[in-house]
Amino acid sequence: MNFTSITHEPNMLSNQRTSCPPGLEYLTYLDKIKVEQLVSLTEAFIGFERNNKYVLRNANDEQFLYAFEETDTCMRICCTNQRGFTVHVVDNMKQEVMLITREFKCCAGCCWFAGCCLGCAFEVRVEAPPGNFIGSIKQKGSFWKASYDILDESGDTILKIEGPCCIWDGPCCPCDNEFKLLTADGMNQIGNLTKEYAGFVKEMVTVSDKFTISFPQDLSVKAKGTLIGALLLIVIFC
Repeated sequence: MNFTSITHEPNMLSNQRTSCPPGLEYLTYLDKIKVEQLVSLTEAFIGFERNNKYVLRNANDEQFLYAFEETDTCMRICCTNQRGFTVHVVDNMKQEVMLITREFKCCAGCCWFAGCCLGCAFEVRVEAPPGNFIGSIKQKGSFWKASYDILDESGDTILKIEGPCCIWDGPCCPCDNEFKLLTADGMNQIGNLTKEYAGFVKEMVTVSDKFTISFPQDLSVKAKGTLIGALLLIVIFC
């Protein structure tokens, strides 16, 4: 599928390397990130959900980041996919380079009411490194499709994500689910977030997911980091 390109000056990648958050320099060179949720044997056999763990790889399946959730047991069991969460992202040297957080909101989640008030919309903050706010993701109101705004550190919308009208999930649904990555005005598609079918057995016994994010290489590193936060929001909520 062909996407609309974002065009910048020739020295944009050089400028990105000098201005990007410490620890995320590698994102400058990427236009695709693969995210795999690691399988928990405890979850697979007894259905007890553990804190999620994720491996982030480049297009050649080389790991460059690792993410792990920090949520208390009561929150995971009682609030399931609506829970608040903290996700720590570390590099291959085990240095924390990103912090992704979502506060618990008891009324959030339904796309029908997300536009009614702040308490009805999921919102995720992304810091890179921890303590340095780089962007956020905010759920938008919609009658039939999941919709999210990607905001920069100033609160301005820089990208949008539009989900499918229905998310086909489970062992008997051997298809991928695509979330479109759109420009801020929502007019042009510049990439996507795709949930891949994991196979009948894995879909049957676990909730382990595989996602791929595609975006223009010259997208800012801060925007790429915020998209990782958006992906984890979609993974946990879906």
